[in-house]
Amino acid sequence: MATIKEPSALASRAAGTTRRSFAISGEPRGRQRWFVEGLRAELLGAGYEALPEPGPDTDLVLHCVDPATARPYRRKAAATFVVAIAELATEPDDLLRAGYPLLVRALANLCVLVVDGPDGPGARFVTLEQGTYGVGPGVEEDKLFRRSFERVEPLASSRLVIANEFVPDLPEELWDGDVSTQQIRRAGERLATLDLLPTPFPMDDYLSERDQRHVKLLFGIGGLSYGNVSARRIADDGIRTNEFWMSASGVDKSALTRVGEHILLVREHDPERGAMVLSVPPDLTPRRVSVDAIEHWMIYREHPDVGAILHVHGWIDGIESTDVNYPCGTIELAQAVAELVRRSPDPSRAVVGQRNHGMTITGHDLDEIFERVGDRIVDRVPME
Repeated sequence: MATIKEPSALASRAAGTTRRSFAISGEPRGRQRWFVEGLRAELLGAGYEALPEPGPDTDLVLHCVDPATARPYRRKAAATFVVAIAELATEPDDLLRAGYPLLVRALANLCVLVVDGPDGPGARFVTLEQGTYGVGPGVEEDKLFRRSFERVEPLASSRLVIANEFVPDLPEELWDGDVSTQQIRRAGERLATLDLLPTPFPMDDYLSERDQRHVKLLFGIGGLSYGNVSARRIADDGIRTNEFWMSASGVDKSALTRVGEHILLVREHDPERGAMVLSVPPDLTPRRVSVDAIEHWMIYREHPDVGAILHVHGWIDGIESTDVNYPCGTIELAQAVAELVRRSPDPSRAVVGQRNHGMTITGHDLDEIFERVGDRIVDRVPME
């Protein structure tokens, strides 16, 4: 049995036994310093403890970077939330193109670009999930700091569930999958046909081999790809189980073929370790399951009629959405999405949004989901 344990800092935070802390990394300059000092005051006012320097148990690191020579902050635990803060001389024409490389180079969870213009300063946010939004210009200084804090704090205090426990007990008759994994394969191909699989971010172009190893160690991903699919496992006697098959993290979703590498069987959630328990074939080095597994687990357990779940970086006008763009793989995002599904007129056929990110769609099976909403999905997610 191979277990990737949850960091101690995260376990303490989840139990509510420690006061949240923050520290500043790097040397802030100019408007960057102005923004860091304003955010620091908001954090202190909210009860955060300011540490003289970041360490393995620091909850939040404000990492100051130079856009021309951005350096990574190499955290010791995945539970540490890193905000990369940089100053730009002008408002970028393409916020994602300007901010996302800095986010990746800094090994951060969130990037904040501080910009100055004729209407005053503003803050531009770029998330790991490719969400973008802004605060200002044209707002008073104290309101800009307050609104920026309100954007950062829910993300920084959220709790990751990204550990995987691999149990090599998958029955031999499932080593090549079943009818549910065939649905998942077809769903991945359909996503490619609908042009709903954004090109994975080219980490090789922005990170050294050492930093890529660091990312893989912390988050269990070998690349940044987007979207995921899952399907409830049906037993031989036709009984629906609480287990579900799900696409792996960082793989090409248009070519989901191998069990244990492209598709994994999720058996359970272990709340003590914050880990997803996976059944895999023996004598195999498996990939991690998608970080959204905790969200799918909650939905499947609560709604027996849900047979499949699709998550895409696309949108359908008029859907209800979460209020906060919590990071993927957190309890908070899973709970927010599960609540929207619960409030849907028919939870087994729900379509709900994730703010600045994408959609989660439930259905009786994956084929039914595409028949119902496939031609309504647009590939542009509204940002705010």
